[in-house]
Amino acid sequence: MADDAELDLVLVQATAKPPVAKIMDYGKFKFDSQKKQREQRKNQKTVSVKEIRLSPTIDDNDFNTKEKAATKFLEKGNKVKVSIRFRGRAITHKEIGREVMNRFAEDLQGIAKVEARAKMEGRSMSMVLAPKETK
Repeated sequence: MADDAELDLVLVQATAKPPVAKIMDYGKFKFDSQKKQREQRKNQKTVSVKEIRLSPTIDDNDFNTKEKAATKFLEKGNKVKVSIRFRGRAITHKEIGREVMNRFAEDLQGIAKVEARAKMEGRSMSMVLAPKETK
């Protein structure tokens, strides 16, 4: 039947009992499936994670600069990982680092939501901010 219609006999499900075959133009089928895959790749958005490093004793101007950088990253649709590295004896005052993190999250509250709260990982504390969805 496939030869009479000048089409291809394509095995769709080889493991089924009985095996399932379909009469179709295989070249056109392959072209359409590749076109669908290209369209899906074009519509998908890659999200990368950018990192901002702070210190527990950060000055206001430095803090504002880091905040502006984080705002740019979030507006582009990237996630931001904010980390504080404790050096020397500063590790004994984790609450100061937590206050800096909370202040950073509050200042960016309009454009970002906290995806992962601040938590300690060895000598550093980190949290993840994700951009809010705009509707």
